[in-house]
Amino acid sequence: MTQSPIETRLLSPDSEHIAYAAMMLAKGRLVGMPTETVYGLAADARNPQAVAGIYAAKGRPSFNPLIVHAPDLEAAQRIGRFSPDAERLAQAFWPGALTLVVPLQDGAGIARLVTAGLDTIAIRVPAHPVAQDLLHAFGGMVAAPSANPSGRISPTRPAHVMAGLGGRLSVVLDAGACPVGVESTIIGWQQGRPVLLRPGGIPAEALAEALGQPIATAPPVTDTAQPLAPGMLASHYAPRAPLRLNAIEAQGDEILIGFGQVRGEFSLSERGDLVQAAANLFDALHRADATGRPIAIAPIPDHGLGQAINNRLERAAAPR
Repeated sequence: MTQSPIETRLLSPDSEHIAYAAMMLAKGRLVGMPTETVYGLAADARNPQAVAGIYAAKGRPSFNPLIVHAPDLEAAQRIGRFSPDAERLAQAFWPGALTLVVPLQDGAGIARLVTAGLDTIAIRVPAHPVAQDLLHAFGGMVAAPSANPSGRISPTRPAHVMAGLGGRLSVVLDAGACPVGVESTIIGWQQGRPVLLRPGGIPAEALAEALGQPIATAPPVTDTAQPLAPGMLASHYAPRAPLRLNAIEAQGDEILIGFGQVRGEFSLSERGDLVQAAANLFDALHRADATGRPIAIAPIPDHGLGQAINNRLERAAAPR
């Protein structure tokens, strides 16, 4: 069933507007929330109807679980059971661009749609000051996937949210561009060992160093199998136009996105800086997709944040 459009208010993140956004969350409405990674589509994680609204607004398959955003580790421990390793990572990297998939606490009160029926829950404590202010003003926890239509390019600017979901949420808090620019790294545990479920804003090497052990990488899942965490579907983050990877030059009518010594019509980072490239990735894909031309993108080194960038690009280029 198609949702009737509603008025979406684009508001500056001052205390009055944050209080208004918190009130909308309490009423079961959807809010565009800036984080350091990407903009999230936030709803009260304890309200089943509000969480169902996330899936409806995004067109997201209901078997794909959501990340819960908590204000701090203490709040997170009320809904998830943290092993010593999970607590070690939380202490080292929260608040920040890390999501931990841990067993769900009995009686957590989280809507079942959030976990897609799994007995685990994905939790993150965001570092962005506006996200923190909103969580404290709301006084609860929010489920918040990226604020874009399911499978499309993630939003790192308010304009991306408005273009993709305008008319489907009540408020977007405009805090400008997201500084990290790719989603959080997701770590889970299988047979007691850490597993990288999704590369992201914190390099896997840093997490392995903190744990003192290597971290295995989980393969992507098909578009019909249930993933253990968000961002694991084989096709994701996709522009409308075809996307060609590892391009040194454009072919035909392609628009080339450069990196380092590969010069395109614009570049993720002319100096070959992976942090800058991650911050620019989704905005560059939005800009290129708006031209209506096929897209080619330069090779990206596959280490540090390059692993997260390449993960997004491989899924964006996957057959749909």
